[in-house]
Amino acid sequence: MRISCRYYLPIFLLVQGCFLSSSFLPLSISNRRIRPAIYSEPITDTVNGAGAATTLEPFIVESSETGPAGATVHRLRFPRLPGQAADVPEVIIETGKIGRQAAGAVTLTRGDSVLYATASRDSKPKEDIDFLPLSVEHQERFSSAGLTSGSYTRRDGRPAEHEILVCRLIDRPIRPLIADGWRHDTQILSWVLSYDGVRTCDPLAIVSAATAVYLSDVPLDKPVAAVQVGLSADGTSFILNPTHVEMEESKLHLTVAGTADAVLMIEGYAEFLPESQMIAAVKFGHEAIQTLCKGIIALGEAVGVKKNYSTIKPLPEGLQEKVNQAFMQKVDEMFASGGRKKDQGDIMSAISTDVAETFAEEFPDKGVAVKKAFKNLLCQRLFARARSSGLRGDGRGLKDIRRIDIEAGFLPRVHGSALFTRGETQAVATATLGDASMRQKIDKIDGTEEKRFYLQYTFPPSSVGETGRVGAPGRREVGHGNLAERALIPVIPSEDDFPYSIRVESLITESHGSSSMASVCGGALALMDAGVPIKRTVAGIAMGMLLGDSDGVSDENAVILSDISGTEDALGTMDFKVAGDREGITTFQLDIKCEGLTLETMERALAQAREGRLHILDEMEKVLSAPRETLPPTVPKILLFDIPFESIGKVIGPGGKQIRAIIEDHELVNMDVADDGKIQVSSMKGEKLEEAKAFVLALVGGNGGMKGDRKDKPKYAGPEPVEGENYTGKITGVHPFGVFVEILPGAEDGSTPGLEGLVHVSEMARERVRNCEGFVRSMGVDELTVKYVGKENGKIRLSRKAVLEEIHGDGQKKQPGPRKPKQAPGAPDMSTQEMDVIAQAIEKITET
Repeated sequence: MRISCRYYLPIFLLVQGCFLSSSFLPLSISNRRIRPAIYSEPITDTVNGAGAATTLEPFIVESSETGPAGATVHRLRFPRLPGQAADVPEVIIETGKIGRQAAGAVTLTRGDSVLYATASRDSKPKEDIDFLPLSVEHQERFSSAGLTSGSYTRRDGRPAEHEILVCRLIDRPIRPLIADGWRHDTQILSWVLSYDGVRTCDPLAIVSAATAVYLSDVPLDKPVAAVQVGLSADGTSFILNPTHVEMEESKLHLTVAGTADAVLMIEGYAEFLPESQMIAAVKFGHEAIQTLCKGIIALGEAVGVKKNYSTIKPLPEGLQEKVNQAFMQKVDEMFASGGRKKDQGDIMSAISTDVAETFAEEFPDKGVAVKKAFKNLLCQRLFARARSSGLRGDGRGLKDIRRIDIEAGFLPRVHGSALFTRGETQAVATATLGDASMRQKIDKIDGTEEKRFYLQYTFPPSSVGETGRVGAPGRREVGHGNLAERALIPVIPSEDDFPYSIRVESLITESHGSSSMASVCGGALALMDAGVPIKRTVAGIAMGMLLGDSDGVSDENAVILSDISGTEDALGTMDFKVAGDREGITTFQLDIKCEGLTLETMERALAQAREGRLHILDEMEKVLSAPRETLPPTVPKILLFDIPFESIGKVIGPGGKQIRAIIEDHELVNMDVADDGKIQVSSMKGEKLEEAKAFVLALVGGNGGMKGDRKDKPKYAGPEPVEGENYTGKITGVHPFGVFVEILPGAEDGSTPGLEGLVHVSEMARERVRNCEGFVRSMGVDELTVKYVGKENGKIRLSRKAVLEEIHGDGQKKQPGPRKPKQAPGAPDMSTQEMDVIAQAIEKITET
């Protein structure tokens, strides 16, 4: 009798349950009904360029009663997105299995990466506020990559900078689409539960979070999706959701989010990308977004989404018309008067107070609605003025840039400084140069990242004439600093050409719009003032847009504004920041308040932004046309040289004793020894650098060392290891470059040491190890089984990977390591009685 494998496992479990002791819980087996539904048109994919075609469904929705207690689980699968390579794993979105008490909850899986997102809201709205109370939290758990936090409590702590940036990526495309008037406290939570290290999870976080909101009763009418777009190494084609390796070679890093109809957000950076190529990249990414959104709509239909509009209160009937009739003339006069921020702000505040008092009796307890009606009037009249006369609220034309004043080198003891003023926005930018110890270190699930160049942005409340909290940077400061940093990265010289670590600080001292782009301009000038040989001068500009209907998608009537002020940012529908040089773009960030931006409108905005950027570059080059030829005398001198990898220990010495002696004896500011043997020494005295280099080279050559008499270090005196043999020994040292293991013991009396060897990080596991220290920590062991593979330059070389490969297929127990997904155990040998029961069960199934 032939037993079908389709029925074998469930029947085996059922039969096995009959023979188990009653102390085991009974198995509950439900009838699994999977109802697939295919939506939209199939994707045709040409294979190997031979003309053969494979038809793939763009997405598939399945429903089954496989959740806890037989709950219905809905699954959305995207086998292949348009334009995506064949080797990219499918995206799977699932709801109904995890987090069922949240208003909306989904898991999103791609390959071995798994994200979980929830959307929740309070049951009652806040009646006394006039804004959307939405908060977003995103956490990349160290456990997702088999690591543990390095904090004292070993607990994942406050959000890292990258997690804050992802929170902003999630918030920005979702916020403008939630129905106007929604006042329930709403919270989006996102976690990376498993991370494969192949591709970034950032766009997936946007998709999972937005889907959780869409499946909830929060009034988000349209689904939102996102993708990442890169550029091939030869620059001829775009790559959808590229790998980290592909992004290292890409000159474009673009994240696009939107609906099926239009683009909501773009963010990224590039190496002087032409505007036309950027538009093409956005269009390429939006095609995949359309497929994702259509699939999410189908998932919502399967789930049966119901939205809550019951607490959204429209403006009282006749209120808007009465506010317009009573105060339109005053608003028009205010915009026509122009003036400075404070003058116009005082007039606007006085009118706002007058509006509230005028309608307090006729519309009691409707103060929030009255404020809303007044803001609508301001938006309408600002648009009407710009549309009819080509003039803005401060009297400028649509393309006019505010007056620019620049002063470079105005701080005497700072390495580089610049005061950049554009209208009433002002930034004090400084540049500080240092050695490798000044690098910024960031712990991520990809491992520890070291940044040689970084920009830090500070926005004190005094810059807008207010008081408030001062301390750790807020999310806005982190986001603006990151944007300005990315704008300048492409012009930073390589470490071989300029070995310094570089820190730029931007202190905003006045703000009336586009302080992040002022930080770009001021940062570039400060770098040039410090003598950093940047490749090109970079400037930034913020573009705005006014719409007659702020609830719709941009159209041909949209008014594009250059160098927007704070007022235009608050009353307009777009904030599009673009930075670059005369040839192309280095960074970009788009935020909108309407339901989307068409590619035609974006193209107009980019063309107008280029005109403004060129004007700003002209003004900057009047002050500094090129970097200063010499470094300031306050900058330490730096020298780079290499030593053999195996000599690192000699230079560092026991407990760092040798390296400290070198620094002290040769009057160095610092000495840094990299894992690959590259040494960087810094000193205020150039001649001391050569002395230190000569000493170190003599030391590693056997002719130098610490001052004073030195006794010969005891050496291993036991038997030699056998090449190709496996040894189990204790871990004696863990470093970013590998692990030291004692494979043979020393003398019992301690007179001679044991025999140690190095397991290089590339030989630690069969898969790539991104963080050696975290990897070993996650294993929780103090011994390793390794293979002795021989000597190289007299040093013992060991391999754990060779041991794992040796035992991979023979069923032996592997060395403890990061846990993998559990495999189902093989079926044990069954008795004749068990086989008869299975046969009878199958016959009954066949009969039915």
